[in-house]
Amino acid sequence: MVKLHKIAGKVIEHLEAFKGSRAALDSEMLLIVRGTSVKEIPIADMEKTLDELVELLDGTEVDVISEEASKLINRMDEQIRSNITINSDTDSNGIMRMKKSLEELNVAVEFKLINLAHAAIFIFMWKDKADVGPIFVEVVVSDDEQG
Repeated sequence: MVKLHKIAGKVIEHLEAFKGSRAALDSEMLLIVRGTSVKEIPIADMEKTLDELVELLDGTEVDVISEEASKLINRMDEQIRSNITINSDTDSNGIMRMKKSLEELNVAVEFKLINLAHAAIFIFMWKDKADVGPIFVEVVVSDDEQG
């Protein structure tokens, strides 16, 4: 569990998302942290900022529409379901629908799925499309159950 906190801490620190930062779910195998970044990150730089995190964490970006992503998302989903009751099936395409729904609400969205040596991370950032106000951040860190 300490490993998950360290990884999430690096992400939150890099994004300066301590404001309102709190764990939405904190278990032995999964940590979900939400926060608000005080960094002035324009929408045009959100993807670059996430790319910096891939490098900082020494990870590998995973294409969200791939077999590997499906396995990681299913693992994260199982880890969430072991802690809370969800009355629907796992849906690896839910990320794209969530992004589309937020964009329809006039929100710019960027995300990355990152594989590390012994964990996986899903980082989701969103900001008003007018490019004003803060960037909201959600970080999901999943233990690979082997390390």
